[in-house]
Amino acid sequence: MIRIALRILVAGGLLGLLMGCSPLKVLNAFTPGGTFNKNADLSYGSDPRNRLDVYTPIDAPADAPVVVFFYGGSWNSGSRSDYSFVGEALASRGIVAVLADYRLYPQVHYQGFLEDSAQAVSWTRDHIGQYGGDPSRLYVMGHSAGGCNAAMLALDPKWLAAVSMKPSMLSGWIGLAGPYDFLPIENPEVKPVFFFPDSPPDSQPINHVDAASPPALLIAARDDTVVNPERNTGGMARRLRALGVPVRELYFSKPGHATLVAAFSRPMRGLAPVLDEVVDFIHAQDQARLTAKD
Repeated sequence: MIRIALRILVAGGLLGLLMGCSPLKVLNAFTPGGTFNKNADLSYGSDPRNRLDVYTPIDAPADAPVVVFFYGGSWNSGSRSDYSFVGEALASRGIVAVLADYRLYPQVHYQGFLEDSAQAVSWTRDHIGQYGGDPSRLYVMGHSAGGCNAAMLALDPKWLAAVSMKPSMLSGWIGLAGPYDFLPIENPEVKPVFFFPDSPPDSQPINHVDAASPPALLIAARDDTVVNPERNTGGMARRLRALGVPVRELYFSKPGHATLVAAFSRPMRGLAPVLDEVVDFIHAQDQARLTAKD
């Protein structure tokens, strides 16, 4: 069935269009519903965009690890409902997944979407125990623009400080084709989001790395033509290593920028073991934590 689904996606020319809404819904159509319980449309703030969904593994032990996921879309577009396949993928591996919407341009510029992202993480820490998650095993993950959001929460303390948290409360962060060092901005859709040409340097995650930053897993498509992998993923990995922060850096040849996140879906997991790497990273951090306690 999965092979047939992949053939359908390829035949329809969808591999190159996965940033659009409809192709993502196709992936969701092949997402099984028997691996998770879903609590949908939970409010974490006062704005209509401040909503999230929680995917809890079926029959999972209590106190499972938790991943808060932020999708991409150049901070101009996106909906958590398009990424149900990410929630299912994580829940199927025993991880509680939180998929959060956040305000987008033109409703907000930089910094509004980061304020929302921090609020979503704060809500998760305060409430995830009700949904089988362990708030002490909390990760942030994002793809593309969402990867930048996740990086900023993990690296720049002011965002979590605004919600009475700090980056050390995160067990780690996961960036998928994230832009971490993208000034001067070239994408015309992104320029107004960051006040181009007066884009503030503090908007760049790479400028906030320090020796106390949480461990990171950085994954990119080797031939990404949207977010330069050498400058962004490679540059971030080098900066983290230079300061002694644990980081795993991976590049895959088959997926592109958009299909890197699509590789979470069952029809497209053959593109790259992205899900396996995320799960292994989380298990490794859990083991490191247990070792540190001994």
